[in-house]
Amino acid sequence: MYAIFKSGGRQYEARPGHVVKVEKIPGQVGESVTIEEVLLFSDGDQLRVGQPVVEGVRVQATIIGQGRLPKIVIFKHKRRKDYRKRQGHRQAYTAMRVENIG
Repeated sequence: MYAIFKSGGRQYEARPGHVVKVEKIPGQVGESVTIEEVLLFSDGDQLRVGQPVVEGVRVQATIIGQGRLPKIVIFKHKRRKDYRKRQGHRQAYTAMRVENIG
């Protein structure tokens, strides 16, 4: 059993018991989260695709951590123009353990 859900403009795969890192959502560690934007749901033998979402299916998860991903470096330059720009970014995330899909 698995589901594809949308959070923060991105799509993620959820399976019961797995940990998913999504873009930061508000909440404390230990809180329960319900995601209702399920785009695809499969229970093993049947596949349901939403138009745009699957009705009546929700992903229930528990927040297990908030943090920031490793830094990525953005480097821009233009040759022969003496232009260089270096910038870094660390994306905030929320780690969730998927409890139930249904």
